[in-house]
Amino acid sequence: MTFSSVNELLDFAISKEEAAAKFYTELAGKMDKPYMRTVFEEFAREEAGHKKKLLEIKSGELLLPVAAKVADLKITEHVTEVTPTPELDYQQALILAMKQEKAAFKLYNDLAETAGDDSLRATLLGLAQEEAKHKLRFEIEYDECFLTEN
Repeated sequence: MTFSSVNELLDFAISKEEAAAKFYTELAGKMDKPYMRTVFEEFAREEAGHKKKLLEIKSGELLLPVAAKVADLKITEHVTEVTPTPELDYQQALILAMKQEKAAFKLYNDLAETAGDDSLRATLLGLAQEEAKHKLRFEIEYDECFLTEN
């Protein structure tokens, strides 16, 4: 993936955050239990927060430092693919969310590799680590709800 300008790269990242916020809002709407709905609504707000950060970066108001690397429980490597359906249960929703965050992490790392500017690269790597934190939260929830029972 090649971008002709920093603004084009940021616009692409902004569109991905908008899509992620929509994804979590839709996932929240499919949850029967209020707790589950709240979890996904919170993630939709966090993704909207990422969009806001990217817009601030684009306007020159903000640069993010690179965060420390986040642990990876690698649960996504051992779960099957899930397709969003109206009958989605909590386990399936967590699998979807883990895979979404893994893809976002990879995207920001890939974008960082294409960034010609060191401060932009550092910012994108910082966003990658934020996505890794999200994935870890879902992995921990999945582990506590579904793996420790077995």
